[in-house]
Amino acid sequence: MAIPLALIAFWPSPVDKPVSRQISWVLTFLHHHGIPNWFDYGTVESSANVVMFVPVGFAAALAFPSKHWLQIGAFGLLVSGCIELGQLLFLHDRFAALSDMATNTTGAMLGAAIASLLRGKSIARSKRHGRSTFP
Repeated sequence: MAIPLALIAFWPSPVDKPVSRQISWVLTFLHHHGIPNWFDYGTVESSANVVMFVPVGFAAALAFPSKHWLQIGAFGLLVSGCIELGQLLFLHDRFAALSDMATNTTGAMLGAAIASLLRGKSIARSKRHGRSTFP
């Protein structure tokens, strides 16, 4: 999980650059077929940032089950801040953005919340069947 994240985060040029035309074409097609214009390139990019950090939050919540999802969100913020700082300092074709930190943190918290829900269901199922659970 860390390697794909690092490759995406520290690729020398924006990772969507090779497919930006195709994304624009798909968005134009969707707009002509009823999707609202507010669903634009920025929305796609922000959504991708959220999705990219869901596994970070999910894995962190499983690794540290005693941590609250907000604490996992703080971890996501820290990781995202390091990424954005690295892009700012070392990658002249990439852009550091506070909005990326916000969407990445949201993804980490969402991943942690999903892990918590699944862990809760697993514990409840184990109790119903009289099995021991892990924390």
